Amino acid sequence: MLASTLAVLLPVEVRRGAWLPLHLALAGGATTAIAGVMPYFTCAFAAAPPSDRWLRMAAVGAVALGALGVAFGVASDLVGLAVACGVGFIAGIGLTGAAAIRPLGRGLGPSRGLVTQGYAIGLAEVALGASVATLYVAGWTPLVEAWVHVKPAHAWLNLIGFVSLVIATTMLHFFPTVVGARIAMRRSARITVIGLAAGAPLVALGFAVVSDAVARVGAISVAAGAAGLAVYAWRTWQTRAHWTTDPDWHRFAIGGLVSAIAWFEVGIAVATARVLAFGADPAAWWVDAVTGPLIVGWIALTIVASATHLIPAVGPGNPTAHARQRHLLGRASILRLAAIDVGVALLSVGLPFQLGQLTAAGIVGVAAGLAATAVLLGAAIRIGLR
Repeated sequence: MLASTLAVLLPVEVRRGAWLPLHLALAGGATTAIAGVMPYFTCAFAAAPPSDRWLRMAAVGAVALGALGVAFGVASDLVGLAVACGVGFIAGIGLTGAAAIRPLGRGLGPSRGLVTQGYAIGLAEVALGASVATLYVAGWTPLVEAWVHVKPAHAWLNLIGFVSLVIATTMLHFFPTVVGARIAMRRSARITVIGLAAGAPLVALGFAVVSDAVARVGAISVAAGAAGLAVYAWRTWQTRAHWTTDPDWHRFAIGGLVSAIAWFEVGIAVATARVLAFGADPAAWWVDAVTGPLIVGWIALTIVASATHLIPAVGPGNPTAHARQRHLLGRASILRLAAIDVGVALLSVGLPFQLGQLTAAGIVGVAAGLAATAVLLGAAIRIGLR
């Protein structure tokens, strides 16, 4: 995520407009994080032993190196490298699916079917989206000629159908854990998964075949899924416990997840409203309007808030080390969270309205908040490894 933020500072011709920062954030940061933690979540749900360590490492390595290679290859006009690394990235997605789903048959507990299904659908959607992009980079003529319509489909499959679906599905268990509430599979949880899982590919199909009706039906489904997550989070919040220890650590983790869900609702409202207004017209996809709320506010903030909770909870170290980690990760919690949230708000206004100073201020705020949190997370990991 930090590399994505820094890439914004590169010349336009080097970063290919918004492509390089977005690719580093989604295919690089978010997808690598998902590949790393998804196998652990599915095994934890089913009380199953995790997949072989080498399979998990291969999945993360293929995704991370594939994304990096595509970024370097496209930015440097090295088509062969970009295509080869695109294939490697897709292979990494397949390995991630194998690492996450194969052990479930040996589980002692329930497999949490709704969550597992959401993960499987998300992986299928990103594999499709990445395959489409790889064929485009390879210069497949039918796809190159139709790219103006396929490009929004690619974006919806990756940003909404994969990353957002996986994060939202994980929130159904992770959000109650962080806020201290009982995990309950409410009707709103099912609406969340079904709405996002079905809606994103429908929107993508609508763009691909230029069907306003299909795209709008998909947008309504996605909007329903986002509303389902908001209802689930609100009902969970009403039953939360009140933590009496490590308030600063809890404050950043809880505040980060609450803020991320709020930004998700804003971003989905913008994205679906444009599809409802413009149909399958490529103008319906406006990356500047969703970069702030969806990519930074929803995805980046969820990652750092989740890591803040998970490292002292399940990371390396003994109870004494975990206590030191919680204290460390609670430092300047309000200031760091405010810097990120204010930065996202500035980006959400500055980017679509082309207000350069506002956008620059937003980048500084987000970069400062994320960088400070990344430094603390790295220090917390070192404490656990001593």
